[in-house]
Amino acid sequence: MMLEGKGAVVTGAGSGVGAASAARFAAEGARVLCADIRLEAAEETVRRIEKDGGTAVPIACDVAHEDEVSAMIAAAAEHFGRLDVVYNNVGVPTPRLGSKLEDHTAEDFQRLFAINVGGVFFGSKHAVAQFKRQGGGGVVLNTGSVAGLVAWGGAVYAATKGAVHQLTKAVAIEGAPFGIRANAICPAGMPYTGFMAAGGLSGDPDTVAQRTAANHPLGRPITAEDCAEAAVFLASERAANITGVLLPVDGGYVAR
Repeated sequence: MMLEGKGAVVTGAGSGVGAASAARFAAEGARVLCADIRLEAAEETVRRIEKDGGTAVPIACDVAHEDEVSAMIAAAAEHFGRLDVVYNNVGVPTPRLGSKLEDHTAEDFQRLFAINVGGVFFGSKHAVAQFKRQGGGGVVLNTGSVAGLVAWGGAVYAATKGAVHQLTKAVAIEGAPFGIRANAICPAGMPYTGFMAAGGLSGDPDTVAQRTAANHPLGRPITAEDCAEAAVFLASERAANITGVLLPVDGGYVAR
């Protein structure tokens, strides 16, 4: 088992990539603190993990608030005795897909940065502090996006993901002397997660998925499970010499 005995935190664990990653972490032997702004969603993920024989604990956390993130990290260390992996996965999409830069309101801008960047900043900050206190290294994972690698996906949203990528690299360099690794997973469009629907994209899910898949050279939509598999690898000792990487999970999108 790739994560045997590890203590892990996954934010946004109530749905999508977070739920899939929490389940895969647990299946690989990790004990998982499932954090979500909606406690009932985190509890449902925990129930599914426990049904499959895994170990998980739910917690409510709004990652835009540092005190809640600090409490989340402390709770994980208390529950599991130590903390080994923090996956800062929470993110919100462009409020209205297709919006131009000038269409964004000040409230749109502030919300996108507070959650997408603030959550990663607070999660990384308190993860690194915990890793240093306990010794023995640790892993920070972040959910970036291909939108932060190319000019696509909405200007403000893309800017938040660009910031996530730079924070990831900074944690990788600053954490290296302490055995702390940091990497980001950068998915392309994920039509089955509900993330795109949250941005206002509507229509039959399979039709939307087919349109999305057509943008990827491999011709397949990206799934939450695709990202979860990448997360398990990057969190494991098999990636012991991999840090500062922005890993596209995109069917070849950014290779063109």
